[in-house]
Amino acid sequence: MADAQTDFGTRIPGKIQANPDASKAIGAVFVFKITGDGGGTWTVNLKDDLGVKEGEAAGADCTLELTSDDWKTMSDTPGAAMQLYFQGKLKVSGNAMLATKLQTILGA
Repeated sequence: MADAQTDFGTRIPGKIQANPDASKAIGAVFVFKITGDGGGTWTVNLKDDLGVKEGEAAGADCTLELTSDDWKTMSDTPGAAMQLYFQGKLKVSGNAMLATKLQTILGA
């Protein structure tokens, strides 16, 4: 059960590099704001400049906000994202429909 820093530092960039075509097919820029221990803010670009960068990029298509504990839950079980959303633990702004495409890179 890795934390967000590990996921955004190695696991997610590895998944993007392993399958750039699938990543680019999502065609959006996401910002993740994760609070608590092991949290931080990251921009995941699946549009033009494929990759993950620390910090918040301007003009993101979709922003997701959650705690580090909820990130671990979502990272371990990507299907839990919808449950977290309906419980008010995952806040999504921008184009929320794009968030449903993230399972491609967040899935184990």
